[in-house]
Amino acid sequence: MKGADKLSVEVEVIPALREQEFILANLLQLYAYDFSEFHEVEIGSDGRFTYRDLPLYWSEEGRHAFLVRVDTKLAGFVLVKKGSEVSGDDATWDMAEFFVLRGYRRRGLGTRVAEEVWRRFPGPWEVRVMETNVAARAFWQRAISGFLLQEILPRRISFRDEWRWLFAFESRLNGPSS
Repeated sequence: MKGADKLSVEVEVIPALREQEFILANLLQLYAYDFSEFHEVEIGSDGRFTYRDLPLYWSEEGRHAFLVRVDTKLAGFVLVKKGSEVSGDDATWDMAEFFVLRGYRRRGLGTRVAEEVWRRFPGPWEVRVMETNVAARAFWQRAISGFLLQEILPRRISFRDEWRWLFAFESRLNGPSS
């Protein structure tokens, strides 16, 4: 993958099956480790991070788990849920978790994955970014602005006793992003 032309790779966003939950749980270890740079994340006595909501992605309506593959190789995951964590609006899609393995970053792959997800779920969207995660804020601003074909700026909010950046936008079936 190193040095590969970002346009020549096949990127797939595949719904994760219930029997693939263990794959997501493994990827969540890497995600939580990366995330611990910006947020205090407790590791369990078994040496693993926990993500208590993961089973809900196969039992609760409005939750969707995806595996990301690049040229058939596992490259990340996306967790999407219906319902705003900020306003409580049930019609808003929430980018609950988004992870691309480090070796696949900075090649436009994350943007391609995000755009695929937004196209699958038209309607209002929210993406929250921790204030301390400067790189993620820049990524989401580029990705969302490129998807909408117009600049979008986040607004700063207090969320669960921390400052976050909130990107709120609309994904349309018939528009510049289709």
